[in-house]
Amino acid sequence: MKRYGALLLALLLAPTLHAQIPEAQRRSDFEFMGPAVQAMQRDDARNPAMLWVQQGASLWQQGAGTSNKSCASCHGEVASLRGAATRYPAFDPPTQGPINLAQRINRCRQSQQQATPWKLESEELLALESLVALQSRGLPVAPPADPRLLPHIERGRQLYAQRLGQLDLSCAQCHDQRWGQRLGGTTIPQGHPTSYPQYRLEWQGLGSLQRRLRNCLSGVRAQAWPLGATELVELELFLGVRARGMPLEAPGVRP
Repeated sequence: MKRYGALLLALLLAPTLHAQIPEAQRRSDFEFMGPAVQAMQRDDARNPAMLWVQQGASLWQQGAGTSNKSCASCHGEVASLRGAATRYPAFDPPTQGPINLAQRINRCRQSQQQATPWKLESEELLALESLVALQSRGLPVAPPADPRLLPHIERGRQLYAQRLGQLDLSCAQCHDQRWGQRLGGTTIPQGHPTSYPQYRLEWQGLGSLQRRLRNCLSGVRAQAWPLGATELVELELFLGVRARGMPLEAPGVRP
């Protein structure tokens, strides 16, 4: 069944992927950054995101909620989750839709720890997400070969190609058609989600992919979907498929 699901996913996505950047031309957004920013990401001692990773390591061991369980109570060492971050968003049976890594962490917090879920984009949630993502650094992005995700991937593809906002622009127009060109003094990258959570100098802090997507929506003067919205998760899912096979480099650093 798993092999059949993988084959079905590959066949159905072939037209979608053909319309994107050819695999041989794909580049991590890291390659479009200046040498100073690249140096910060390469060196964990200089990467500001590692401060959140350290906080996440502390939270991993802390009991929480009425169960007083910690993440370690169920998972043991965080290294046991190597590879997990490459597979999200994934299908979530309770909601019958895709769920991203931050939402999955909150689901565990609520169901296993009997604790109040953290607010999306909170320091604590970003810290644990960055800790888990770090365990998969260097592994290829590997979206689940789950046929149940196909309609959500298609909706994400449609959102990626849809013109939005007062500027009437789509994600594809910038990141597929004009990557490598200059916009406002900066080089347009290809928009691959391989470095999230990431520390952005403009934010002076760590942020999720959904925060960056909302920034882009504001940039084209469109109404941004709220954090956790199905549209954002479906767009994340499509971006993961688009970046399939590229190495994860989280937590990254960007201008």
